[in-house]
Amino acid sequence: MKTLSTILSFLLVLSGSNFSASAQPSKHRVVVLTDIEADPDDMQSMVRFLLYSNQWDVEGLIATTSIHQKTRVAPESIVKVLDAYKKVQPNLLLHEKGYPSYDQLKPLVKNGLAVYGMEGVGKGKDSEGSDWIVQLLEKNDDRPIWFCVWGGPNVLAQALWKIQSTKKPAEAKKIYQKVRVYTISDQDDSGPWIRKTFPDLFFVVTPGYNYSYATWIGLPFAAPGSNKEVVSNEWLAKNIQQGHGPLGAIYPDVAYGMEGDTPSFLNLINNGLSDPEHPDFGGWGGRYELYLPEFRDSNAGRFRREGWPKDEPEARAIWTNANDSVFSAVDNQSYVTNQATIWRWREAIQNDFAARMLWCTKEFNETNHAPVAKLAHAEVFTVKSGEQFHLNADGSFDPDGDSMSFLWFQYKEAGSYPDNVSFRPYANNLYDLPVTAPKVTKPQTIHFILQVRDKGTPALVSYKRVIVTVTP
Repeated sequence: MKTLSTILSFLLVLSGSNFSASAQPSKHRVVVLTDIEADPDDMQSMVRFLLYSNQWDVEGLIATTSIHQKTRVAPESIVKVLDAYKKVQPNLLLHEKGYPSYDQLKPLVKNGLAVYGMEGVGKGKDSEGSDWIVQLLEKNDDRPIWFCVWGGPNVLAQALWKIQSTKKPAEAKKIYQKVRVYTISDQDDSGPWIRKTFPDLFFVVTPGYNYSYATWIGLPFAAPGSNKEVVSNEWLAKNIQQGHGPLGAIYPDVAYGMEGDTPSFLNLINNGLSDPEHPDFGGWGGRYELYLPEFRDSNAGRFRREGWPKDEPEARAIWTNANDSVFSAVDNQSYVTNQATIWRWREAIQNDFAARMLWCTKEFNETNHAPVAKLAHAEVFTVKSGEQFHLNADGSFDPDGDSMSFLWFQYKEAGSYPDNVSFRPYANNLYDLPVTAPKVTKPQTIHFILQVRDKGTPALVSYKRVIVTVTP
């Protein structure tokens, strides 16, 4: 499992490609597929999504079905959230540029067919939503499109079927290369069909229908070691729902779990931590590795549910569950789980959400804004075994003038070097950190993360990632 993702990370460095938030395309193209109204969590996720919509080129908000809602699509509920967003969008612009207007977003709301899964794929199964996806993929724009799938992806499946049926293979292949799919788990039978039919498609998923195995549950649920307070009903009422304007007021109460679909776009947030093209680097949306997972029948035994699809073994490698080893300050214990790849960041994720919700009603000088992490050196460089080098965050600043604290840490699982790198002195509160490269017998990559935290309310963070290759 680890070997392939390690090779990919190492090749990135050897090729001279720099990991850099500033070097990525100006904005990601993003399309949301949502079974909104199957569960309140999709409306919750839509509220949060719009608070970050200035960071992306939002190109589609498509209502779909799923295993939880087989015969209904609810675009009117997307519009309901947009109506609330319309009232706060002018105030959001006081804090950051680029928030799209209601008039820009409303035409992007589209319908899929109100049928389940593969019943909506094939000849005569086109819909407003699938036709729109075809148009977007055919557009003269080489940037990938990130499909954040919150329900069933059958409108995407139909669009891919249409392209396959109407394009020459070479032309179709070029189009497929633009597709990036993050579906939190399988929610109909069209997701497995896409993976099987289009084996080269970029696809992030925990396959199957037993969601307890999934990475995404690291956001909404109170896993051991995680900060439970910031996903509680009390926290949501205080920081999101009450007294924060119409967008907060429309955020519904939790029924099953808070915002299970939100991890599908968290790694697209430009906070300096993640590189969406490299899910094995990790970030707010979790960490994933590219491999062929062992078959796990999630619809058998005590998990058996009548009417649910039967799991099938994966036919090829996908981006899927990966473990992080995380020490929790909540209970002073270490955990090694795939859910920890998300819940390790939970407090920062929620604080950032709370700050942006305040932006809906407050002036700039009345709220907090994230510090800006800077590096005094390159983000990717090479050193020799035993050589001392410095990690330096000089130039970092806070737009509100808040005091800042610095933390450097090694993200061991993201690199190929298998051991811990010793920091002397310890990295806490040092913006300039001396590091001695470990002894290696072959080139190894080490990922270091800079976390800059301000002392505003709520406290906000930004990051920088440094990838160091150590050679013998």
